[in-house]
Amino acid sequence: MSSQHPTSPDEWSGAQRPRRNVVSYVHRGGRMTVGQQKAWERGWGRYGRDIAGLPPGQLDIGAWFGRQAPVVLEIGSGMGETTAELAYNAPDLNHLAVEVYAAGLGQLLLRAEKLELDNLRLLRGDAVVLLREHLAPESLHQVRIFYPDPWPKKRHHKRRLIQPEFVSLLASRIEKGGTLHLATDWQDYAEQMREVCAAEPLLYNPHARQPGGWAPRPVWRPVTKFESRAESEGRVSRDLILERV
Repeated sequence: MSSQHPTSPDEWSGAQRPRRNVVSYVHRGGRMTVGQQKAWERGWGRYGRDIAGLPPGQLDIGAWFGRQAPVVLEIGSGMGETTAELAYNAPDLNHLAVEVYAAGLGQLLLRAEKLELDNLRLLRGDAVVLLREHLAPESLHQVRIFYPDPWPKKRHHKRRLIQPEFVSLLASRIEKGGTLHLATDWQDYAEQMREVCAAEPLLYNPHARQPGGWAPRPVWRPVTKFESRAESEGRVSRDLILERV
């Protein structure tokens, strides 16, 4: 359910830097509410960081959380409805949420306060930069990308986040036995995701024999208003869960 409207990391591959300034999102307007702004002022200094302001080198996740635990990265946390609930239900995991939309991060801070979460940290900015420059290979237990921008017009499909180069980067940062979990309510995007991930040699689909190769919808993934609206409009959500080999 990404509000950061991810795009693809065009013209980038491997460990090379991009030939032009490519980001995992397009900018989106919107101001914080008073409540979101106050939550930001109370919590951002401890729980949030700007990716552009991170020092060179790998992010010391254990030091930031004050403990060592498996790390879950969510790209495009939107308004944080799913993120906060999943963090609350899995206190044994360290949760990193990446989003560019400040109001969404402010709302997530509000949710984190209400639930008294201490296993959640927020990052604002480009997930491609985070993955490439600040996360070590095989450092993530799971990566989640729920409902990225579908760019439904065919001429815009190249802007979609799930492209071969980006999936290759993601796979390299997931530990062996870890998972990449994608979900979308756009059928043609789901099929693109499946095709791209099937071509990535570091990923294996344990649900390949299920109808369409889709994973059964996990009971632990919350049903959001966004997903309910999509279903009411006739769009079926599909989950694709891959394992790192």
